Amino acid sequence: MIETAYAKINLALHVRRRRDDGYHALETLFAFVDAGDVLSAAPAPVDSLQVVGEFAAGLDDPFGNLVARALNGLPRGEGWRVTLEKALPVAAGLGGGSADAGAVFRMVERSVGLPEGWQDFAATLGADVPACVASRTVVGRGTGTELAPGPDDLAGTAVLLVNPRVPLATGPVFKGWDGVDRGAMPEGSAREIALHGRNDLEAPALAICPVIGEVLAALRATGAWCVRMSGSGATCFALYDGVAARDAASAAVAGAHPGWWRLAGRLR
Repeated sequence: MIETAYAKINLALHVRRRRDDGYHALETLFAFVDAGDVLSAAPAPVDSLQVVGEFAAGLDDPFGNLVARALNGLPRGEGWRVTLEKALPVAAGLGGGSADAGAVFRMVERSVGLPEGWQDFAATLGADVPACVASRTVVGRGTGTELAPGPDDLAGTAVLLVNPRVPLATGPVFKGWDGVDRGAMPEGSAREIALHGRNDLEAPALAICPVIGEVLAALRATGAWCVRMSGSGATCFALYDGVAARDAASAAVAGAHPGWWRLAGRLR
């Protein structure tokens, strides 16, 4: 089996309060790009995991990552030999590990079906994992695990992802949030939410990783109708009304900043 671990972006991410358990109550609109890491699985006597690809070295403990934990927790009746081609940057705000785990859930679903209560298990792996199992536009509340169907009017929209190749851990960014509730995520179409929403983690991420500001400025100069940081950063995304505009933007960014990572795709 072969499955893509689709890159996750947050069209809006509103942090409402710090919870007593140390997590944060938030409202977000998850969306997914039609590209990402690639996982392949074949029958084997025991489970094994091999990580290859451009960003394989970013996983310092591949056997303790979310793919291995998902494999360990999902009954399949036989072992799997899994190869993970790591094409997405690590610690980048794209839900890379969560997307990889989501791909495992989808492969298990195709192979033998998911067990009862799989949603609870997915949530124990990470707040983004339940959304990444679906890999469709969904609204997330609570810590991000309380999901509701989202508007899908942006399906097919041209998107450009740019990362300055600087990893950024999620914990310090959330810790740097100033605690101010700036209001609920807007309602309406996905386009309206993207236009009128915000990412409350952008300011603390910028304080830790100032180059994010350069990425945002570069993307805003390309004529995109929406530019925002994804998740806790440092990846930023830009949305365009056409593929030609996106590709021209990608070429412009590559020319000005050849060291930055880029991914051009469409929203699912």
